Amino acid sequence: MTDKELIDLAKKAAENAYVPYSGYTVGAALLTEGGKVYTGCNIENAAYGPTNCAERTAFFKAVSEGERNFTKIAVVGGKALNFADYFAPCGVCRQVMREFCEDDFIILLGKNDNKYKSITLYELLPLSFSKNNISE
Repeated sequence: MTDKELIDLAKKAAENAYVPYSGYTVGAALLTEGGKVYTGCNIENAAYGPTNCAERTAFFKAVSEGERNFTKIAVVGGKALNFADYFAPCGVCRQVMREFCEDDFIILLGKNDNKYKSITLYELLPLSFSKNNISE
């Protein structure tokens, strides 16, 4: 799967976002080592705390179906499906990524004009806390 195809799947996933409060639509497409893609959108809640981000939706769907090995994720976001700028994952999503991915995991940040940035998890979350920090 090409980076553009993965970003296009993230854009498609954003169309399902439930965002009655912020209006910010976010989509994600997560690629497994086996080539399967899991998509997610953000889902808001009036109480705000129960809101779930697109990236976590994609990860939770994949993990709930037994997937544990991931190569990259594409993320797009913006007001009312307008992906005019890069939209990076929040801190909670970065930590969830760290739970399942190594430092070299790729995050693709896409925009409307078919431009994108490719960055690693380490670049987004340097000196992170992970299961490697917990000794038995």
